[in-house]
Amino acid sequence: MKHILLIEDNDELRENTAEILELANYKVTTAANGKLGVQSMMKEKPDLIICDVMMPELDGYGVLHLINKNPDLAGIPFIFLTAKSERTDLRKGMEMGADDYITKPFTDIELLNAIESRFKKNDVLKKNYALNEEGLNNFLSDAKGLSSLNDLANNSNVNTYKKRQIIYHEGNYPNKLFFIKSGKVKTYKSNDFGKELTVDLFSAGDFLGYIALLEQSTYKETAEALDDCEICVISKEDFEKLVNNNREVAQKFIQMLAKNVAEKENQLLALAYNSLRKKVADSLLVLQSKYKTDKQEKFSIQISREDLANIAGIATESLIRTLSDFKREQLIEIKEGYIIIQNEQKLSSMLN
Repeated sequence: MKHILLIEDNDELRENTAEILELANYKVTTAANGKLGVQSMMKEKPDLIICDVMMPELDGYGVLHLINKNPDLAGIPFIFLTAKSERTDLRKGMEMGADDYITKPFTDIELLNAIESRFKKNDVLKKNYALNEEGLNNFLSDAKGLSSLNDLANNSNVNTYKKRQIIYHEGNYPNKLFFIKSGKVKTYKSNDFGKELTVDLFSAGDFLGYIALLEQSTYKETAEALDDCEICVISKEDFEKLVNNNREVAQKFIQMLAKNVAEKENQLLALAYNSLRKKVADSLLVLQSKYKTDKQEKFSIQISREDLANIAGIATESLIRTLSDFKREQLIEIKEGYIIIQNEQKLSSMLN
């Protein structure tokens, strides 16, 4: 049973609205002002909040501000209740992150439709999609239903890229969103002397190229296939419609951006402060986390020493010497071009 917190200072409206919600099979908690509402949600996190704008103690804007500042509460669907005279102030609330508003007086159907719509959209955000072409189609299919885009998933072309083939170049303007159906991809940056640094690794189920599309800027890195790949290609125009017309899909990509920023911060720290051995060990573990399959008892990968050095951010010669040390210490095995991790625990606990 979904739990709704109703914050409304008008006693009669609060009681009548709570009764409607309970008849619709929702669990309802009520609060007579914003301060009591915040105290209530701290005790028991609701699935959705309906909140009046103008209230004593703490108004609706204050409630929403406190929710956004609390990581445990941020993301709860939030609907404002507002009088017609207050509608001009609703832009402020929407900019602060409110999901919807209902104008007083409202009918039972208007209230229940707004709640049902918000729950349906929120389910898209929480849903875990399989990291394959079917998962992509399901994700886009759900998004289509919310934004009225037709046949986007089914019309996505699938391109084949050979090992070492460039998918897009640093400095070029984007016109596509890429989704990896199968294979491995790296993105890298090059300096004026041609020295490369691998900045990210991707596998089946990952999106590529969305940062430049969202920024409406050029690619900041080059994407290259590490092995033979199948990649679904979505046009820039369809991607922009998807993001601009659907807040839930936009939030999905914002979440990916946030994850990307956090990973880059950790990568910079590692490049700046980790020892040579730690950099190589961490790079092997990153490859394992990205590419190990359920069928592999021990992770193994065939990767050029140059590519691995670029991931670690070290010279190829230094990498080769370190791999030899790891082999002698029985941390890895090298066989027919494959690197096989033998002792994951010692690699992960390696000190600087």
